[in-house]
Amino acid sequence: MSRRYDVAIIGAGMAGASLAAEIAGEASVLLLEAESQPGYHSTGRSAAFWSETYGGPLIQPLTSASGGFLVAPPPDFSDRPLITPRGAIHLADGEGTAALAKLERAFANSSVPLRRMDKAALATVIPGLRPGWDEALAEPSCADIDVAALHAAYLKRARARGGALATDARLVAARRDGGHWAIQTTACSFAAHILVDAAGAWADIVARAAGVAPLGIRPYRRTIVQARVSPAPPADMPLVIDAAERFYFKSEAGGRLWLSPHDETPCDPCDSAPEEIDIATAIDRLEQVVDWRVERVERSWAGLRSFAPDRLPVYGFAADAPGFFWCAGQGGFGIQTAPAAAKLAAALLLGRAPDSLVAPIDPAPYAPGRFAA
Repeated sequence: MSRRYDVAIIGAGMAGASLAAEIAGEASVLLLEAESQPGYHSTGRSAAFWSETYGGPLIQPLTSASGGFLVAPPPDFSDRPLITPRGAIHLADGEGTAALAKLERAFANSSVPLRRMDKAALATVIPGLRPGWDEALAEPSCADIDVAALHAAYLKRARARGGALATDARLVAARRDGGHWAIQTTACSFAAHILVDAAGAWADIVARAAGVAPLGIRPYRRTIVQARVSPAPPADMPLVIDAAERFYFKSEAGGRLWLSPHDETPCDPCDSAPEEIDIATAIDRLEQVVDWRVERVERSWAGLRSFAPDRLPVYGFAADAPGFFWCAGQGGFGIQTAPAAAKLAAALLLGRAPDSLVAPIDPAPYAPGRFAA
């Protein structure tokens, strides 16, 4: 006979792990992970920064609400902060001027601290900046996230509250049987009253396997390159983001740099790998911005960012399938919004009042019913 749970969550990356940690203790929870370890795909390949402007004004409330939790997590969750101050600079050349102005307008009435930087100020913060990069917005609140620690803390909390985890358990099929879901995986069969789709790039595939209409959640490949550069930039230099979305880079100790060509290549759900053209593009774009020399590429990787058609996340019960709950479409901002998103999703799933952290946030923009038309 199949083991029965209140909630089965497909996917043990950041989305699934954080939601499991929020609802375990109030409901019996099973995390089902297709890989041999949780967080193998997008969670483990994040660029690891927290930026209140990232994702736009409708993502910002989730990011900002998560900030306090990440700075001062509960003692039983983490004994240290999970983000480290860094700051960011949104940089523009002639082609990026309009995009920079648009960004400034988008957050003009928000709590996000943005300030203009002139050419002289830029030169002191970004050594070797080439001519033509004359405009910028500083985002001092931007920070680095310890993604591995955050994910591990959520898995630990879920386990401590009675949650179960099954790895190497790829979903084969799920069907509604009376008041529960009969779930068949490559590991074993289970039953649950509620089935949560937190499968990231595989979210639509999971929906189809459960007989639920997909929402058009599409994965896109994003490339990251770790390189050693000379002269070595300051290790604490702010994250540098092109306002026109052609690159971003951040420095590390020892003359290392993480850089990306800001690529978004549509692809099928997969164990993504970087392509040589994207690595070369990342290096070329960096060298057009600063006079640093890339001495060697130490490693490179690619992750999948999954977006719904309107590029907002999806949290809530499917209109066409009783007991099927969406927790997907987090794009590249799923890590930085995880604390608030998990609390918001938990309230929707359990039908209870939201935690005070997210009480002011309207969940309507994230509801799956917005795609009904």
